[in-house]
Amino acid sequence: MIHEVDEALRRLVRDDALRGTDVEVAFEAPTKDWAARRNAPTVNVYLYDIREDLRRRQRGLLNEYENGQVTARRLPPRHIKLSYLVTAWTQRSEDEHRLLSELLVGFLRHESLPTALLTGSLDELKLPVPMTVALPPPEDRAFADVWSALGGELKPSLDVVVSAPVDAGRVLPAGPPVREGLHLAVGGDHVAHRPAAVRRRP
Repeated sequence: MIHEVDEALRRLVRDDALRGTDVEVAFEAPTKDWAARRNAPTVNVYLYDIREDLRRRQRGLLNEYENGQVTARRLPPRHIKLSYLVTAWTQRSEDEHRLLSELLVGFLRHESLPTALLTGSLDELKLPVPMTVALPPPEDRAFADVWSALGGELKPSLDVVVSAPVDAGRVLPAGPPVREGLHLAVGGDHVAHRPAAVRRRP
């Protein structure tokens, strides 16, 4: 699923936000060594955090039908938040700011990943894949900490968060359909139990 989101973001950057440019898109960690090897204008889309989107967790089971009958029940999909640090790398800071501006406008045009960009399991689930950009980070996560972990200098960046649905794959078989009423055995005699008529008091 993660690689499918990566590919959707790559196409969103190259074919939408930065259409008509020759900017490269990379997913490697933007460390000092990576920056030193870069020799062309590049947009780096670095996945730095993976956690479940608890606000979208559903309860209960989903029925699967065949010929109008329930044949199995499965757990509803979970949504996983994939947080990306999006940065622009060129020779001049002015060019980086221009690229970030175009990226910001391009991402803001979409509240979710376009369905035309979804492949594999994301396409099979037929569910929206929500996306947010430039929202304040949670209190337990700061961008400065991400840059410190990468060993690089702080750069302007966009925080893009994709909430991707994942099929847990757990399926519970359903029992055969009920075709007769309930029968009770009393003293060896089988007595059919039928709902009694409800009397209304005068």
